[in-house]
Amino acid sequence: MIELDDAIAKIRTQIATADLARQRGQKPIDPDWFHRARTALRHLRRERAELLAQGTGRRRREKLKDALIGILRERHDPETWDGILAEAQARSEREGL
Repeated sequence: MIELDDAIAKIRTQIATADLARQRGQKPIDPDWFHRARTALRHLRRERAELLAQGTGRRRREKLKDALIGILRERHDPETWDGILAEAQARSEREGL
């Protein structure tokens, strides 16, 4: 995420610098370059948004798992809970989790 933010900031700075040069009358902005820069910026922003959305989904799943574990733990005696926990750990090791 930090790398994406840095890349977005770099492109925004380049666009702003080109615009300032244009405003000073030094040279016009190359339309092809401007289009490529804006397209790259749009793609980076979309990638960032997708990463943020994935993180939100993970947090929801983690909260659901925590709630499920809490309910199961409350409903089972300590011996049964230990057996369930051991079975889950064995399964996760078998599946390489």
